[in-house]
Amino acid sequence: MKQRQEYIDLDITASSRKEDHITLAFASQQDRMLLDSRFDYEPMLSRHLEDETMLHGEWAGYNLKLPLWVSSMTGGTEKAKKINFNLARACGKYGFGMGLGSCRSLLFSDEYFEDFNVKYLMEDYPLYANLGIAQVEILAENSDWERIKEMVGKLRADGLIIHVNPLQEWLQPEGDRFKKPPIETIKRALDNLDMPIIVKEVGQGMGPASLDALMRLPLKALEFAASGGTNFSTIELFRADKSRKEMLENATKVGHTAEQMVQILNQLIEQNGSDYLTKDVIISGGVRDFLDSYYLRNLANFSAVSGHASAFLKHALVDEESLDRYIDTMREGLLMSESFLRVRDSK
Repeated sequence: MKQRQEYIDLDITASSRKEDHITLAFASQQDRMLLDSRFDYEPMLSRHLEDETMLHGEWAGYNLKLPLWVSSMTGGTEKAKKINFNLARACGKYGFGMGLGSCRSLLFSDEYFEDFNVKYLMEDYPLYANLGIAQVEILAENSDWERIKEMVGKLRADGLIIHVNPLQEWLQPEGDRFKKPPIETIKRALDNLDMPIIVKEVGQGMGPASLDALMRLPLKALEFAASGGTNFSTIELFRADKSRKEMLENATKVGHTAEQMVQILNQLIEQNGSDYLTKDVIISGGVRDFLDSYYLRNLANFSAVSGHASAFLKHALVDEESLDRYIDTMREGLLMSESFLRVRDSK
């Protein structure tokens, strides 16, 4: 007679864990009205995915290990060096790209160059320099394109982000005023700068006519910087006197969310097809966690990564370990989403 093999449960935490479950059961009762309606939860169709290559992919000609992007944040502050160093190191370690904060100060001086000199930490992952459309317009007026080329070259950056921020400039007491529509300046930059260019907003997003105009240009990528995340127009009003803030604060509420922009761009691509030049997208602005990232990228009918700013900034200001824990949690959450979630058909 075959002897029965004994099974020994090696989980020494089982007893205490069950006690915790009993104690916490009442505190964890969930309001059904708070369920996330964006997803179907499918627990029967997959094992726990642990193969991180599931998250690898090509984006804008780069082979990324995570579908993430560090959206441009800060430049020229006393903390910029620590922030940029921690973020670039993390990009190199985990395999995704980054946009620097405004590099305006580097156009005329090398005083803050080392605050931005982080490409050596990023291996083969993309690093983009960043200038505002106002600075590009001034340099275009003077045909001083070499200044941009030299700045991007010294940083060994992979290209240039041009951020377009008319509402922020309008609300900023010392803000610039554009003499030409930004699309005209962007076209001149494409004609005169032999480098990849990404165009982004700064917290309001863009409507269908602006997206349509950009999709017809030979840009490397677009970044949404939609409404719902850090809003630089609101930041400018916080700097204003009380009466000005009260009179103008409703202006900061115009714009488009990331989800709206995904839907707009899906429709434009369906309508225009071959009229558009191939380009990839950074979905950013109010993308708060791995569920937002998974949802928006799966909703999109185009190649996209999710851009994050304030969350990365928060942890980069602490230390490397804090930033690593955050990225590890994001990676774990994205694998969970790939395993057990399906985006619901919104039609």
